[in-house]
Amino acid sequence: MNPAVVEQLAPAGVLRAGINLSNFLLVTGRGAAGEPVGVAPDMAAEAARRLGVPLQLVPFQGPAEVADAVGQGLWDIALIGAEPQRAERIAFAPAYVEIRSTYLVPAGSPIGTLSAVDRPGVRIAAKRGAAYTLWLERNIRQAEMVLTDTIDQSFEVFVRDRLQALAGLHPRLLQDLEQLPGARILDGQFSSVQQSIGTARGRPEGAAWLHGFVEDAKACGLVAKLIERHGVKGLSVAPAATNGAVGA
Repeated sequence: MNPAVVEQLAPAGVLRAGINLSNFLLVTGRGAAGEPVGVAPDMAAEAARRLGVPLQLVPFQGPAEVADAVGQGLWDIALIGAEPQRAERIAFAPAYVEIRSTYLVPAGSPIGTLSAVDRPGVRIAAKRGAAYTLWLERNIRQAEMVLTDTIDQSFEVFVRDRLQALAGLHPRLLQDLEQLPGARILDGQFSSVQQSIGTARGRPEGAAWLHGFVEDAKACGLVAKLIERHGVKGLSVAPAATNGAVGA
């Protein structure tokens, strides 16, 4: 182990991992002491084990809060979606899992395709700061984004205000669909949320180590085993990377 890796990723002798509690696919419960449990905490635990240091999970209520904390000294690595806005300050390893993002439309909606959503007069409910919302904010040209603070609020606003589309992760939209007779989930995906591990920019050895760690975790079957262990549906192992570490 290169001493510079540990110095950059665990400068205080402990690996502090920022965890997004709102991602119900990656954080599926709480342990006996109230600690987050799921694929993301287990990936952080394996990283700490390989670095030879203790792990400290640092929970946040949403991904935006995790990303905004970079530079505040609150975490050493963060497990969130890798988005261009976040990559300006965070050096991300390749994704370890992917989650399909699409739309739910109400009963009787004339919208039949993903491309038909981006039209004048269409209002899209979405959670502020979510990776899929950041993608929409970069790509939606004609429809109106209606942002909320939580996923539950997005659903509530979609129903109450009779919006034309609800954006979200496919597994969550399947749950919402059960509450709305006649509603439909559009085929395909407008994006695939790439869940990754990152560290603050300016830590080249640490970023390179995270790149190798994630690629090995996928190749050796660890990520697939964690998905199976926690019984998560709608989560896929990301393909092998074709390039080097981002923002090293």
